[in-house]
Amino acid sequence: MIAYLVGTVAEVSEDNIVVELNGMGFNVRVPYGYGFKVGSEIKVHTYTYVKEDAFQLFGFETKDQLELFKKLITVNGIGPKGALAILSVMSANDLRFAIYSQDASAIAKAPGIGKKTAERVILDLKDKIKLEDVTALPGAGEAENGLIADNFEAARKEAIDALVALGYGISEAAKAVSKVAVTEESTTEEILKMALKNLF
Repeated sequence: MIAYLVGTVAEVSEDNIVVELNGMGFNVRVPYGYGFKVGSEIKVHTYTYVKEDAFQLFGFETKDQLELFKKLITVNGIGPKGALAILSVMSANDLRFAIYSQDASAIAKAPGIGKKTAERVILDLKDKIKLEDVTALPGAGEAENGLIADNFEAARKEAIDALVALGYGISEAAKAVSKVAVTEESTTEEILKMALKNLF
């Protein structure tokens, strides 16, 4: 409904800002601790939440955070308040990594989010998160050919599986592989070797 607001921050509270635009003040719910300052000019990407008894705007500094917010509120038991709580304690990239590596404990650190709810987030969203989404890996963004991109993904996945088979946790394995610079010629064995170096 409202894609974004560009205006001046008129008021700031713990999880809400007022954006002044063309003589009007818009209340926008934002993740805790964003550090907005009164008087600053900002652009806030927004999501309009409408219920019978509520009409709220939720705002984010980047479209990336907004898209993750939209994914989170599709999870059963996670409303806008819960999604905002998660994005208050985790960056967009940290959240994707936690989902990919099935780290429920990291997600459960958000206020009001228990372990079971965190596990539900992972269950519902894990198929929507790929390793290449977790971090901008060197080479990954350069692959215009879909087959090459698929090969990147397959080789990284195989390397992670191999590390898990060696006894490393999936979170630890995924993190090590995410640091490896993958090229078109990279094999699973080469990725695995470089990832092992990251673990020592």
